Amino acid sequence: MLSMPSLTQTTLVLPVPPKANPTTTTTLLTALSSSTTIAHLKQVHAQILRSKLDRSNSLLLKLVLASCVISPSLDYALSVFTHVSNPDALLSNKFLREFSTRAGASAEKTLLVYEKMRKDGVGVDRFSFPAILKAASKASALAEGMEIHGLALKLGFCTDPFVDTGLVRMYASCGGVMEARLVFDKMSRRDIVAWSIMIDGYCQSGLFDKVFVLYEEMKYSDIKPDRMILSTILSACGRAGNLTYGKAIHDFIIDNNIAVDSRLQSSLVAMYASCGSMDLAKKMFGMMSSKNLVVSTAMISGYSKLGQLQDARLTFDQMAEKDVVAWSAMISAYAESDWPQEALRLFNEMQQLGVSPDYVTMLSVISACAHLGALDKANWIHIYVNRNGFGGTLSVNNALIDMYAKCGSLGRAREVFEKMPRKNVISWTSMINACAMHGDAVNALSFFNKMKERNVQPNGVTFVGLLYACSHAGLVDEGKKLFASMIDEYNIAPKHEHYGCMVDLFGRANLLREALEVVETMPMAPNVVIWGSLMAACRNYGESQLGEFAAKRLLEMEPDHDGALVVLSNIYAKERRWDDVGKVRNLMENSGIFKERGFSRIELNDEVHEFFMADKRHKQTDEIYENLSRVVNELKLVGYAPNTCSVLVDLEEEEKKEVVLWHSEKLALSLGLLISKSKVSCIRIVKNLRICEDCHTFMKLSSKVYEREILVRDRTRFHHFKDGLCSCKDFW
Repeated sequence: MLSMPSLTQTTLVLPVPPKANPTTTTTLLTALSSSTTIAHLKQVHAQILRSKLDRSNSLLLKLVLASCVISPSLDYALSVFTHVSNPDALLSNKFLREFSTRAGASAEKTLLVYEKMRKDGVGVDRFSFPAILKAASKASALAEGMEIHGLALKLGFCTDPFVDTGLVRMYASCGGVMEARLVFDKMSRRDIVAWSIMIDGYCQSGLFDKVFVLYEEMKYSDIKPDRMILSTILSACGRAGNLTYGKAIHDFIIDNNIAVDSRLQSSLVAMYASCGSMDLAKKMFGMMSSKNLVVSTAMISGYSKLGQLQDARLTFDQMAEKDVVAWSAMISAYAESDWPQEALRLFNEMQQLGVSPDYVTMLSVISACAHLGALDKANWIHIYVNRNGFGGTLSVNNALIDMYAKCGSLGRAREVFEKMPRKNVISWTSMINACAMHGDAVNALSFFNKMKERNVQPNGVTFVGLLYACSHAGLVDEGKKLFASMIDEYNIAPKHEHYGCMVDLFGRANLLREALEVVETMPMAPNVVIWGSLMAACRNYGESQLGEFAAKRLLEMEPDHDGALVVLSNIYAKERRWDDVGKVRNLMENSGIFKERGFSRIELNDEVHEFFMADKRHKQTDEIYENLSRVVNELKLVGYAPNTCSVLVDLEEEEKKEVVLWHSEKLALSLGLLISKSKVSCIRIVKNLRICEDCHTFMKLSSKVYEREILVRDRTRFHHFKDGLCSCKDFW
């Protein structure tokens, strides 16, 4: 319920209105018309009270109207109006319209005026409906808007095009786009404003197909689109990724000699950038004499989607001023492009310049930290989130669960989850995924059961997490039951990712016949992920013939898939088919395809160190390699022998041993053991590729010999090494 403001001046309420002195009334009216400041008006108000004319509606309403003209006095005008008893309808409607058009008049205050008039039984005329409907739109006050609609119907004003246009705007602004369309379809006369509002309503609701259909209807109704409508259509094209329609709109603008103002120019740039056509976006952007924040931010987002981070950063650096949206776009670009450290550096720079982040910024920062896998930074970001008022945001808390899980702390992820006052399906799914990536299938299934008990409906992503957990724990029967329940109990149609999980489930358990059966019987054509899962399983279990078949099917779909070419090369290498290995390597070299380079990161003393294989860039390189030699010698005393099976190149055995000992995660561990002396602290390593068998054994033995807990996050999951054992139970 909207609350009424109180008068700053005491109002005398008399049981019987006094007889007005005509001379006094005329004098006061003259004084009102000549007042130029709020102080003058308050003096006249005091005279009205002293003359006991405060029951004179005409005087008080004219005082109110005068207050609307003199700024800033809207709060004063509203406080006086709320104390007028039985206000005159004509003057009240005039005040309502005057008040609503003034700068500083919030939508809520305009609705207060309307509420006061309705309470006093004052009728609203047809000229006032657009004002109150506009206020309901701005305030997203759907309940009040529907009540106003009912009153308009009762008074017979729903044939008025201005009232109907106001109703379309109100419903569209309040999220009732279907109700807006019902009003729109019943309008006897629709001008360009009504079409523009309806098209924008569909666009804001994300119904882009309906935007395009309605635009075509408008063209057939002999209404020519203006620049406002064209900008909206271009925005819909960009958000829907419909480059063909966007180009057609651009051609229409050129063919009809429509003057391209800065707004339309910005819309064209944003459309091309959002559709990934950066050459055209750059051309339009270069033609702009003044680059505003919106269009520059669109260019940053466009470049980042294509991985062109240097161009994105150049655009960002050239911006004369940057708002929080621009900073967020650039931070997001780094966070999503495997540059998490740069994202966090930029966030620190943003803070130093005094730019306050919003929750969108924080989601990108949390994502960057999750990608980096640095727990100390994760703890700091969590503190920052709570201190700056983001802790109550549901999406931020969901992101924190994912961040802690990817930084290796399943316990902290669970703490965030347990403390959340409100949880949605994403919250539960995030917790299930957290358990799955840590190989804790038991708790993943436990969370699913609790989720069902609380009547939270799972979605397709929930089942991906559950099937993933079963796959990495070897729970074949449980995985099969979950897959069946997804279809039979929850009516969720499996997608490629679900079939991929089932292929992976059977493949990891060395049930390759069942995995192939899934591929052959699935209702849609297998994609790259499906063939990739089958290929990986065949590689792990030495099924070279089926693995070669899967790799070739994958390469038919994606000829430059580096992973498939590497696996194919490895299959040939295991069979010592070195000529075939050479052919694959030559193909990769001639096509400019390179195997993804493996690297590992380790966080020590709030600093992140990065290593590649045989890396010698670190300032402590000599100490790292000396320590690595000591570690290798100590592990050999407890049975370690370098496993060269993962080195699939034609080298001498001794050379292979040297290569396998210089893997990036071993270098990271060597530094960790060198710097982190405390046996209670966990050594945390993040690797971008799957950990090899030799490194897995190396980590297990190191955890036993040095009595240290070692945590390795590879591409697919976490490995918790302790007392010579791994949480994956050697099933990964």
